[in-house]
Amino acid sequence: MSTIDAAQTTKMMTGADILVQSLVNHGVEVIFAYPGGCSMPLHQALTRFGQSIRTILPRHEQGGAFAAQGYARSTGKVGVVMATSGPGATNLVTAIADAKLDSVPLVCITGQVPTTVIGTDAFQETPIVEVCRGITKHHYLVTDVKDMARVVKEAFYIANTGRPGPVIIDLPKDVQLDSTEADFDVPMQLPGYRPHRPPVPESALRQIAAAVRRAKRPVVYAGGGVMGSDSAPQLREFLRITGIPCTTTVMGLGLVPADDPLSLDMLGMHGSAYANYAVRDCDLLIALGVRFDDRVTGHVESFAKGAKIVHIDLDASELNKNKVAHISVCGEVGQALESLNRFVQPPEDISDWVNHCLELKAKHPFHYDESFDGILQQHAIRTLSQMTAEMDAYVTVGVGQHQMWAAQFFKFDRPRTWHSSSGLGTMGFGLPSAMGVQAAHPGALVIDIDGDGSFQMNIQELATCHCENLPVKVLLLNNQHLGMVVQWEDRFMGRNRAHTYLGPIHHDEAAGPSDADRFAYARERYPNFVQIAKGYGCGAATVRRKADLEAALSEMISYPGPFVLDVEVPYQEHVLPMIPSGHTVDDMILE
Repeated sequence: MSTIDAAQTTKMMTGADILVQSLVNHGVEVIFAYPGGCSMPLHQALTRFGQSIRTILPRHEQGGAFAAQGYARSTGKVGVVMATSGPGATNLVTAIADAKLDSVPLVCITGQVPTTVIGTDAFQETPIVEVCRGITKHHYLVTDVKDMARVVKEAFYIANTGRPGPVIIDLPKDVQLDSTEADFDVPMQLPGYRPHRPPVPESALRQIAAAVRRAKRPVVYAGGGVMGSDSAPQLREFLRITGIPCTTTVMGLGLVPADDPLSLDMLGMHGSAYANYAVRDCDLLIALGVRFDDRVTGHVESFAKGAKIVHIDLDASELNKNKVAHISVCGEVGQALESLNRFVQPPEDISDWVNHCLELKAKHPFHYDESFDGILQQHAIRTLSQMTAEMDAYVTVGVGQHQMWAAQFFKFDRPRTWHSSSGLGTMGFGLPSAMGVQAAHPGALVIDIDGDGSFQMNIQELATCHCENLPVKVLLLNNQHLGMVVQWEDRFMGRNRAHTYLGPIHHDEAAGPSDADRFAYARERYPNFVQIAKGYGCGAATVRRKADLEAALSEMISYPGPFVLDVEVPYQEHVLPMIPSGHTVDDMILE
């Protein structure tokens, strides 16, 4: 219970106390907050609320914002992050943009210089509302303490209703210190905001049901909108009733159990060949909570060219934006599926089509060279997946090759157990987001599958993991290169290395070493992640022999605190399949 009596609806309080009491009233359990001059009153208020809210101190504001994302993505609740003015606020920008593209509910609280000096280029002043206007769902600059309770109430409502997204509350220091009689039951003032969609008309659902009944080669294409609305049960019931094969976007992994025969896994640039071929050849594509993103469609005019397209999405702006649908329905996906499931019937006969999809899965599985005597990235991930299959495991990733291999080779059976920066593709996402997941699920096994490039972008959060007792495990696939960019150099740039090698350079060799020589040279001179992790107070080990991998993974999993397992892997490996950007399924690279 708060030291401030939440039962009273009106009481003289400072703006800072009103903010924190509002967070308590909204059920906030964890806040990720980094203090500074213009947010000190807020932090002082947090100390007055005892154990009502756990305040986790990240080592960088971006790390705090990604941790808030991990909390939000894994729970469906609003994540909360706080920073001071100026550079503290601008350090949130990338994570805010990331949350906007992936529809993650965040409330981002920033300190601001006093209202009397706003606009004077005061010390540590930035107009963060203006900076973030295009990457937030909504934003507030509070200039009157009387508005504080209402603004916080509105911010949480906006962030987590309709299509979720980030909301900024910018708080000048004098407003934090000012006092007023707080009314936490104040009505909201959102006359133009209507997040709740009316039920999808039965006539539209009947039209969809008729299309399903007539289809000979149907495919379901499900994405983040199904995940964000917690509609996996309705989707799974629809698949059970209709028997239609289902593919997902990278944000939809876990909606359908990986071992379900109807699962075609992920589609798109690095999706399964069988999913991409099935979508190419289908005659009905049922798109649920998706954006028809370019990494899914490739050459958009050729995507599902021969199919009738049904598109259901909560956000009307996504309908017919990238791909024109034959039946486009604006509505909440879960509600639409729940209504549709009451009367939809399976297609008349799709047994040949289902068998064809199963044959595609058998012919074009995700694969790698299992005879390789070292450790390949795919092998490490697949082994980890097998070892944790019966555990309460959550996976986060950075961005790059390891991200795609994790999506391909780790088997997800539950929603909200896979967390990836998908729309923005932000390196450095993996470790801090894992902190947020761990804070939300303290008894779970939380693993950041990361690359050495992404890992180093927020490596300082190892200190947070240690100091805040967040036992995050890091499976570090260390190839000393920016692997995905190297892959594109190999495929499309004549193998010319343009600053994608992360190790030390031979300054004494005019001609420069070959890739192989450089790689061997760097092993002894590259950053020692085991020493770094131990310096932060974490457990750590290195593994390079395939025969030692399972024992090393067991050590990582069983270690009582945060742990970094540095896995030496080759940089020459490519993520396949691959559909080159802007191309079609027929251009897919398989080998």
